[in-house]
Amino acid sequence: MPEIYIKRTGAIGRITLSRPKALNSLTGKMLSQIEIALDNWENDPAIAAVVVDAEGDKAFCAGGDITDIYKQGKKKNYRYGQKFWADEYRLNLKIARYKKPYLAFMQGFTMGGGVGISCHGSHRIVGENSIISMPECGIGLVPDVGGSFLLARLEKNVGAYLGTTAFRMDAGDSIFCKFADHYIPIEQWPHTIKELATHGDVEYAINKYQRETPKSQLRQIVPIIEEVMQPNDYSRLEERMSKYSQLAIGLNSLKKNSPLSVAFTYSMLKMPEVSRDIESALGIEYRYTSRAQEETDFLEGIRAMVIDKDRAPQWKHKSLSEVKIEEITALLAPLNN
Repeated sequence: MPEIYIKRTGAIGRITLSRPKALNSLTGKMLSQIEIALDNWENDPAIAAVVVDAEGDKAFCAGGDITDIYKQGKKKNYRYGQKFWADEYRLNLKIARYKKPYLAFMQGFTMGGGVGISCHGSHRIVGENSIISMPECGIGLVPDVGGSFLLARLEKNVGAYLGTTAFRMDAGDSIFCKFADHYIPIEQWPHTIKELATHGDVEYAINKYQRETPKSQLRQIVPIIEEVMQPNDYSRLEERMSKYSQLAIGLNSLKKNSPLSVAFTYSMLKMPEVSRDIESALGIEYRYTSRAQEETDFLEGIRAMVIDKDRAPQWKHKSLSEVKIEEITALLAPLNN
């Protein structure tokens, strides 16, 4: 069975991820196929818009398929992962700058790499079971695929909370946090896509089927988040969060994450370059990910969460207070190549 279906349907170019048993995780080949399709369609007058969707109910896309990156990393073939991320980031930038309407229909889980091929698009649709998050700190990585840009541009330090805790946004939260734009009930998605294919009028199709945005529960704790995430000092982040019961779930998640990843993410999201534009953000992210296999908790995180699945990673540091600022500075240093 193909991993992905790419076809022209009337007035649209349609990309459908087809690995539902793997939660539609992205392989390098899939990334390449998406990029080629976008290049072919961008200047094609017969294509009015691009639609990206996925098979299955559980996930639009739960991220990149990182098993091979782990295997090659264990062999010290770090170039394999570096190329995967470079190719992925190039596609993310292309989507963000795409000239035509780019519609992503995000059912179930949209995480990590899934965010990269959806949330940079011009029209981002969620439904009743949509869950969007950047969970990279839980595997020893950091919010990437341009996700740092989406997080850093949020006001009141909300992005720092989402990134360090891997907070799972539902449809209402996703629209509130600007990771999505429109709420359309999932049963109406086929009708919306058919409408688009018929005449290519994006605004008409969306306005016909979208419904009132659900309330955001996250909105209620924004004042607390703003206070807790304001200081530049990450070493006492757990202490600050522990003072508020409303942050208990987030704190519990943060404690399980790689302290190095959390510290880096917290620092990265406060850099002006990251919120300036997506290209700058991708460049900062790549400083970490290109070094991730050799210098961070990434391989251990994948071992614990994906390979052995014992969910007991042995992180390099036991707490945030152990992470030295010099370690973060080194990982943020510009690359030589």
